[in-house]
Amino acid sequence: MTTARDRVRDHLLAESVRRGDFILKSGRRSSWFIDSKRTICSPDTMLDVAEMVLERVPQSATAIGGLTMGADGVSFITAGVAATRGVRLRAFSVRKEVKDHGAGGRIAGLLEPGDHVVITEDTVTRGTSLVEAARVVRDVGAIPVLLLAVVDRGGTASAMAAEEGWPFEALFSAPDLGFDYEGA
Repeated sequence: MTTARDRVRDHLLAESVRRGDFILKSGRRSSWFIDSKRTICSPDTMLDVAEMVLERVPQSATAIGGLTMGADGVSFITAGVAATRGVRLRAFSVRKEVKDHGAGGRIAGLLEPGDHVVITEDTVTRGTSLVEAARVVRDVGAIPVLLLAVVDRGGTASAMAAEEGWPFEALFSAPDLGFDYEGA
């Protein structure tokens, strides 16, 4: 019998990982690229991803979100599955820049001062997006309690998060998928 972890890992490898010559967001070259949204948003695996995230969400958490677009699928799917179980997690996105019209600000969705927040991301190499989102959340008066990525391809996010006093977890590491870390 396959587990949720097996199904998600197999889907990541079959549908999300590409091999070749890629230039990463950092400008560095890599022999592999992962578009984990292809797995997070797939009807074949989205519930498994949410299950795996919920297993790691602290009981104290009241909200889940992160920097748009990388966090959106994970956050919204997880909050929806949690709601079917009577677990109330507000979901939100952190905009990449301040919105200058409407209500303004960087937060879209539901986030309240004092919320205990899980910051999510689809894939991290260095961890800068997770930390940026956590800082924005902290600056609006909420409390980051966990930084969580579906895939950690770089191996440096844990140290970056720890510098700020936040725990970091990943559902999968690069070695879990058969690759070396590509951090820093």
